[in-house]
Amino acid sequence: MTEEKTVTFEMLTDKIKTSGANYGYDLNKITSAFRFADKAHEGQKRSSGEPYISHPLAVADILLDLGMDTDTICAALLHDVVEDTAATREDLCRLFGDSVANMVEGVTKLTKTQILDSEQRKEETIRKILVAMSHDVRIMIIKLCDRLHNMRTLGYRPAYKQQSTAYETMNVYVPLANRLGIDTIKSELEDLSFYYLDTYAYKEIETQLGIDKEERNQFIENIKKEISERLKNISFQQEPFIEGRVKSIYGIYKKMYRGHKDFDQIYDKYAVRVIVSDADECFTVYGMIQNMYRDFWRRYKNYINRPKPNGYQSIHATVVGREGIPFEVQIRSWEMHRHAEYGIAAHWKYKEGIDHKDKLDRQLAWVHEALSSSNPGEILQMLKTDLSPEEIYVMTPKGNAVFLPFGATPIDFAYRVHTEVGHKMMYAKVDGSIVPLDYEFTESEKVCEIITSRDPNKGPSRSWLDMAKTVRTRAKIRAWFKKERREENIEAGRDLLEKTFKRIHMPIPEKDYEEFFREDMKRYSCDTMEAFYAAIGYGGVSVQKLLPHWREKYQKIYQTAEKSDTPENGLSSDNAPNSKVILEDIKNCVFKFAQCCNPLPGEEIVGFVTRGHGISVHTASCANYIAALKRSQPDELNRWHEIQWSDVKNTTIQTRIEIIATERTGLLADVTAVIAEARVMINRSSSRTLPNGNAMIEMTVSIVNKSQLTALFDRIRKVKSVLSVERAQS
Repeated sequence: MTEEKTVTFEMLTDKIKTSGANYGYDLNKITSAFRFADKAHEGQKRSSGEPYISHPLAVADILLDLGMDTDTICAALLHDVVEDTAATREDLCRLFGDSVANMVEGVTKLTKTQILDSEQRKEETIRKILVAMSHDVRIMIIKLCDRLHNMRTLGYRPAYKQQSTAYETMNVYVPLANRLGIDTIKSELEDLSFYYLDTYAYKEIETQLGIDKEERNQFIENIKKEISERLKNISFQQEPFIEGRVKSIYGIYKKMYRGHKDFDQIYDKYAVRVIVSDADECFTVYGMIQNMYRDFWRRYKNYINRPKPNGYQSIHATVVGREGIPFEVQIRSWEMHRHAEYGIAAHWKYKEGIDHKDKLDRQLAWVHEALSSSNPGEILQMLKTDLSPEEIYVMTPKGNAVFLPFGATPIDFAYRVHTEVGHKMMYAKVDGSIVPLDYEFTESEKVCEIITSRDPNKGPSRSWLDMAKTVRTRAKIRAWFKKERREENIEAGRDLLEKTFKRIHMPIPEKDYEEFFREDMKRYSCDTMEAFYAAIGYGGVSVQKLLPHWREKYQKIYQTAEKSDTPENGLSSDNAPNSKVILEDIKNCVFKFAQCCNPLPGEEIVGFVTRGHGISVHTASCANYIAALKRSQPDELNRWHEIQWSDVKNTTIQTRIEIIATERTGLLADVTAVIAEARVMINRSSSRTLPNGNAMIEMTVSIVNKSQLTALFDRIRKVKSVLSVERAQS
């Protein structure tokens, strides 16, 4: 890791003056913004001890490298003044205009909400990011540069903060930078995040690269010289530009971890890039490369004819040099190169900006699609799959490439080819063999053939909603059910809602439904109760996700009777006191806690009447319970009953937890000490090393309630090198 340079305003103005003629910067306006920010942040310090103004200056410097416009540079200099100082949006509006004020306000809103919080808060924050991007994508570009500088200086923060920030960056900001096509930012964010998430692996790869640094540089220079000499024999519109590079550390790690390969088996560690005038010249250069070097088996990728979803275009060919060392040749035009390096920011760098709004809107169409087609609760899933940088491509029988997220299924492939192909799909073949519909694609260049039905009434199965990995695919499946099975959906939704309320003893009069569900109907854009029923029926509204909210609302509106201190109906158990849980209408029944979800006092619970073994107690979010709701089989649903925890205190329940951490001496001792300080008993403990080199610690602990477990998790996360801690899933 290299030490981050401190940017001064003089350095910034020198850079502006150098490029000002080309970009038309308003230096007076930028100077005014700096002076305002400098005064507002006066006396404030960063964790490094530097004056706080060094951070806005560094963010503005990164944006200058991207070629962003005057207002964006001003907004970068001012991006923290509303949040951290006495300055107001009105001040910025008056002094710098609405455009700058709106961008600062947008960045401030994104900064205020923590992403790594509850699932609901995460969803709300990601939606805010997408809404901000839909209004002005420059807000997100500023935020990415803000995060990049914070990552460059993360070494001054506490260890637990380093890891949580790195985790958030890798899972939120890297996918967004990738989808915006800004490779210069995406790659650096990946490497920086990887450094803090797995320092040992980072340094090991860095050491391997450093061993032969001098030889490597000489090897790249020799290749550049060989190609340059051969290109002199070809006529080009302008002289080709040739540069060399070494693959990023995280890029090498991904190849090693995903493919279970050694460092020496990564064939594109070294690369030479040839930049020419247009696509025709790209293919001319590729033909010359084929004649110069031996092709490496199946290591040719034509992203010019089949661009990546973020617009990336280039030819990639892995060949073997005279020394027997494989390397990659990337061939692209200048226009392709600009887009590859700067992505959406190229609109400003190459003087298109908001003047080419139609073109910009086309590149951001996915944002509007995500906001319109993604149900509340699916935005996070979209970030993990649809926008993930972990992409592969699957070939159609005709040789066309279809880009999919890592782990996508034939269902996702079919719908990506065409919506009707997805609707009519019967089964799929991969490399000539029939595969189940939940088969996962984990490597590129597989050939997938979708066999469709000629039946005009053929449509998707509801079970596909659980098999599909991308939000886009599920949205298309739901849209089919919404359009083609409306009456069926209304009936199914009404039936599920009534059975659920009857089962959990929430007798809401039907005449009150519209008032009771008003907020939810608005959230899911349903104008009538029929539309709400239909949304439940086709899967657009999840009853299970909304159940805790409905229970709380029901208690506020309808439940007026005081709860008895001593419940009349108790459950007896051989592994817990009689009064731990209460269940209406069933007396003296043995119960046990389900191992699949390990329920704890304070969590919503349900009970399943087993055959001959009493009541099995599950959390309301248990996968087995949710699956039963989806199946909607009356005989099965009648065996599920509403259960509540009693008010008895000082009873404990054993629950299993999993801790993931980077391996180090003393790790287990530190974790055990923290648990002991929290006065939590450890019943069992084991540890093992994962394939990626991290350590997993599995423990069974005795917990009083959910609140105690949450507090314990907060303590464990602060232990040095701990990456995550969560309940174990059976």
